[in-house]
Amino acid sequence: MAPRIAVMEAVEKLNYRVTIGDVAAQSGLDLNTAQREVLALASETGGNLQVAESGEIAYKFASNFREILVSRSFQLQVKEWLKGIWKWVFYGIRISFGILLVVSIIVVVLGIIAATIAIQSQGRSDNDRDDRRNDNRGGGGFIWLGGWGNPFGNPFIMFDPYYYEPEQVRQRDPNEMGFLESVFSFLFGDGNPNADLEERRWREIAAMIRSNNGVVIAEQIAPYLDETSRLEGDEYFVIPVLAKFNGFPEVSEAGTIAYKFPELQKVASKRQTSTTGTYLQEKLWQFSQASSGKIALAIGLGVFYLVASLYLGSLLGDPRLAKSLVGFLGFIRAAYGFLLGYAVLFLSTPLVRYFVLQYLNNGISDRNAKRLARAEQLQKPSATLKEKLNFARLFATQQEVIDQNNLAYTTEQDLADQEYSKMLKENKE
Repeated sequence: MAPRIAVMEAVEKLNYRVTIGDVAAQSGLDLNTAQREVLALASETGGNLQVAESGEIAYKFASNFREILVSRSFQLQVKEWLKGIWKWVFYGIRISFGILLVVSIIVVVLGIIAATIAIQSQGRSDNDRDDRRNDNRGGGGFIWLGGWGNPFGNPFIMFDPYYYEPEQVRQRDPNEMGFLESVFSFLFGDGNPNADLEERRWREIAAMIRSNNGVVIAEQIAPYLDETSRLEGDEYFVIPVLAKFNGFPEVSEAGTIAYKFPELQKVASKRQTSTTGTYLQEKLWQFSQASSGKIALAIGLGVFYLVASLYLGSLLGDPRLAKSLVGFLGFIRAAYGFLLGYAVLFLSTPLVRYFVLQYLNNGISDRNAKRLARAEQLQKPSATLKEKLNFARLFATQQEVIDQNNLAYTTEQDLADQEYSKMLKENKE
C-alpha cells in the first residue's frame, strides 16, 4: 500500500486526531515516513497542529479531508476515477472466463451437430439430401435447446447487470458468488491472502510494544518475524524494528538488553493497546472461495467441454467432410486449435495450481509453527528470560496523552485568542 494511502486510512481509523507514533503504529510505516506523510497531508488538507505544554505535537484533520484533498489535486481526481473504472473492468475480466467457457461449449456442440449432419448427408442422394438436411436442422436445434435449457434454468440470468455486485470477492458469502465468477475463482483463485502481511507484521509489533509500555526484549519481538536464528544470543533481527520505530537499547551491567520505543507511547488520545495474537500468523492459501457445488459444476462443464472438443476433432478429421469445410464448419475448423487448447488449459491450470498451493501452504505452516514456538517460550519463561523481562519493566513508560485541554498552541485559533484563554485559565488557577 502506498504510504499516503496508509496514512489516510490510519487517520480515519484513529478519529482524525493523531500523533506520529499513532500513525506509525496503525499503518506499520516507519516513523520518518509517517512524519513526512502526515505533514504533507496536513499541509494539503488544511489540517491543524496542536502543541501540548510538554512540547509534544498532535495533528487534527477534518473528517472530510479526503474530499478536500481530491478537490485540490487533479492527479488524485484521476486516480479516484480510474479506481472506479478499474473496479468494473476487473469485474468484466473475472466473468469473461466463465462467458468464454459457456460460449465455447455452445460452439463445440453446434459444431458437432453441423459436422454430424454434413457427414450423414454425404451418404444420401441429391434429392433426398436437401429435404433431410432441413428436417435434421430443425429437429436437431429444437432437441438441443430443450435438452440444455432445463438443467440450467434461465441461462440468460447470468448476464443480468444486477446478478453480480462489484464487491471484493473475499468479503462475500461463497454461496453468493455467481457461476461466472466461480469459474474465475476455480481457475485462478481469489488472490494472495497474505498480500498485507508486512503491514500486519508492523502493526502487530507496534501494538505489542505499546501493550508492554514501550519497552520489550528481543524474545518478545521474535514471534512476529520470520528469521531469528542466525547465531545463539545474536539479536540482529531487532535492528529493523529499532530503525522503523526509532527505538534504542538499554543495557544492564550484566549485559541484559531491553529495547525502548518512546515515540510509540505518545498518543493523541488514550488508546487501548492489544494485539490480535501472541505471534504473527500467516493465512493459508485457499484453492477457491466458490461453493463446492459451483466448483463441481465448473469441473463437470470442463470435462464435458474437453470430451466434446476431442469428439469434434475426430469428426473434423473425417474425409467425408473435406468438401463441407466452408462457412460455419470452416470457422469451426479454423478455431478448433483454440477451442481444444482452452479446454485443456481449463482443467490443467487449476490442477497445477492445486499442487503449487500445497507447497506454499507447507511453507506457511512451517513458519507459523516456528513463530508459535517462540511465543510459547514467553508463556513459560526460563529463569534467564524472566530476568530479561523484569529488566525491561524497569524502563516501562505510560502513554503520554496530548490532551486538548492542556495545549500550549494550536493552529485552530488565532494566537491572541489562545494567549487570552491561557491567561484566563491561569487566573482561575
